[in-house]
Amino acid sequence: MQYKSQVVAKPYFIAAIALFVGQIVFGLAMGLQYVIGDFLFPAIPFNVARMVHTNLLIVWLLFGFMGAAYYMVPEESETELFSPKLALIMFWIFLVAGALTILGYLAVPYATLAEWSGNNIVQTMGREFLEQPLLTKIGIVIVALAFLFNITMTVLRGRKTAISSVLLLGLWGLAIFFLFSFYNPTNLVLDKYYWWWVVHLWVEGVWELILGSLLAFVLIKVTGVDREVIEKWLYVIITLTLISGILGTGHHYYWIGTPEYWQLLGSVFSALEPIPFFAMTIFAFNMVSRRRREHPNKVATLWALGTSVMAFLGAGVWGFLHTLAPVNYYTHGTQITAAHGHLSFFGAYVMVVLTIISYAMPILRGRAANSAKAQLVEMWSFWLMSISMLLITLFLTAAGILQVWLQRISDNPLPFMDVQEKISIFYWMREWAGVGFFIGLVVYVASFFVKGEKQSA
Repeated sequence: MQYKSQVVAKPYFIAAIALFVGQIVFGLAMGLQYVIGDFLFPAIPFNVARMVHTNLLIVWLLFGFMGAAYYMVPEESETELFSPKLALIMFWIFLVAGALTILGYLAVPYATLAEWSGNNIVQTMGREFLEQPLLTKIGIVIVALAFLFNITMTVLRGRKTAISSVLLLGLWGLAIFFLFSFYNPTNLVLDKYYWWWVVHLWVEGVWELILGSLLAFVLIKVTGVDREVIEKWLYVIITLTLISGILGTGHHYYWIGTPEYWQLLGSVFSALEPIPFFAMTIFAFNMVSRRRREHPNKVATLWALGTSVMAFLGAGVWGFLHTLAPVNYYTHGTQITAAHGHLSFFGAYVMVVLTIISYAMPILRGRAANSAKAQLVEMWSFWLMSISMLLITLFLTAAGILQVWLQRISDNPLPFMDVQEKISIFYWMREWAGVGFFIGLVVYVASFFVKGEKQSA
């Protein structure tokens, strides 16, 4: 059954994809700056391009998560959204605030932006991924609180399910841990210690709960498998996620001045972190193999299966490659980290947002699924983006291995910039793979405009 208020998810999904396109454009620009140092300089220096690239990633994923919640929760709760008007007001506030922040990064020197936005009152700026001005951070908190109020009230007055409960836990955790972005101690060790409470406990903690709930919701819809079976799997996955993810924060504490015991704790619990992702892969394929119906939206099923596989590879396999302290001693801060970051973000979070959009957007447009022709085009986008991201990861991994050898292990270690010149061939290969990814994204957007015979509901 579709609820009228679910339509508020549509602008969130559209904004998410538009910002996703912007993120990849800046990613391609950064890739060229790795090999052509003065590309776009001084108009858009590397540090600014990187800020825009990473901030757009965070913002568009948040738009995707909020859109997914506004679509899922009415259906899970079997009641209309508490306040569709509030959801739309918060959409425009978040979109305008995000756009103004990005324009601020591009048009104003960062130090001037900090001065104008009140950073002298509460110093929160200047940290990686949390570069947002104070006013933007306050705006994010206001939007998040209004969003959580709306979603929580909807759940409280309707049916309670495991999926909506796990989703709420993940969303509330996201908001609570973001509050540590306002804490910026002058001691660098304390700064990094609590900085990871935002960054790690988002992407390797509460965001994984959101991932699990979104995947479970879509699999119920496209397979027809009993809710009880899927919910049992979901409980197992989130338990493993929380046990391994929270103490797994220790793998960020190896070399920042924290006590030595973190090397043991971080290594042990980080080694367990691939387990929930492996369980998620088994879960997804098991549910599809046990499906009770053939859903007309076949490409949404493909995205769901792809999410489980790519998340396991990126967050599980590539994360494990350099998470043990004796290995991380040589690899931290190299292109191996970048390889893990790209594949894990794409596999775990980008793909699950594309999954829910692929499932929900046709329904929001009045059909059970897009036409067979449109789905074929979208499947091409799936393979183009997935293969391109795997190539990006492999090229960065090769660059990282060579970097570790030349810069940190060899008998005559080379200076950083000499090493960068020697591994530049891999940066060129990464750039061409990035072009392939961008083409896949354009194809994904185009698939929603492909006309054809509509599938029956």
